[in-house]
Amino acid sequence: MTKTVLVTGGLGYLGGRIALHLSEQGHDPEFELRLTTRRNSEAVPPWAAGMEVAGADFAAEKDFSALCLGVDTVVHLAALNAAQCANDPELAVRVNVTGTENLFDAAARAGVGRFIYVSTAHVYGAPLEGVLDENTPPRPAHVYAETHLAAEDIVLGGNGPMGIVLRLSNAVGVPADKEADCWLLAANDLCRRAATGNDLVLRGDGLDVRDFVALKDVCRAIEHFQSLDGDAVADRVFNIGGGSMTILDMAERIAGRTAAMFGSRPNIRRKEADSGEKALRLDYRIDRLLGTGFTPGGNLDDEIDATLKFCRQTF
Repeated sequence: MTKTVLVTGGLGYLGGRIALHLSEQGHDPEFELRLTTRRNSEAVPPWAAGMEVAGADFAAEKDFSALCLGVDTVVHLAALNAAQCANDPELAVRVNVTGTENLFDAAARAGVGRFIYVSTAHVYGAPLEGVLDENTPPRPAHVYAETHLAAEDIVLGGNGPMGIVLRLSNAVGVPADKEADCWLLAANDLCRRAATGNDLVLRGDGLDVRDFVALKDVCRAIEHFQSLDGDAVADRVFNIGGGSMTILDMAERIAGRTAAMFGSRPNIRRKEADSGEKALRLDYRIDRLLGTGFTPGGNLDDEIDATLKFCRQTF
């Protein structure tokens, strides 16, 4: 059995790793991939050779019917990142909200069975703190989160494909190729600094807490939700996370892996914490995901090691 999967943003950071994962041999069902990109679709990276790649502009195009023909599942990743949203909120709405609506409508017309929307943990607020599960009321604090929440409503409330929303925390892992825009992510930025011989300079005191998830588990979660029956995904909104730690803890972990791999440990530089200041508590719950039968199998150290090696070779 073969399933056709449309991955929007398929040459991006998440999309590239997800496409590589789904293209690996041994999956049941097997996946035939159709990828979209904002890059020049003629300049396809070697890892995507043999995959169908199409250009798509979610800010301008309105009819995505051709993209959705013959597709069983849409995995929608194409969106502006937080910095881009802050720089141009109007464009953020066109891409993240209207673009999602246009794609969902096209998927409905084409008879697509499942529409997986990759959202963000930031819909719960900023900073993220306390116990956060899918029943926590969203309180988006910036346009990036606001537009993702609006797109969630489209996917969950629309008529057509079964809409599934995955609220992703902070992915950690090596990109499929050097063109992937992933170096604003905290852990990846620290890996790049460490691999290129620089100090690990933290923006603050390092006590801000984030949930980090191995990118391998993000890929495995996407595969997992391809084939679950309707009863298993009845809740339709799922947190995807891996565990919380401070930025300082992550920097220490990356420094240790750098020393193990390259024999030299980078210095960590940060602002002095205020007297008595403690890290916020964050418990990003994934019980609902685990209840579907998903078992985490990713390893943060493996992803850190691969990212360090990639950065040493690339930069």
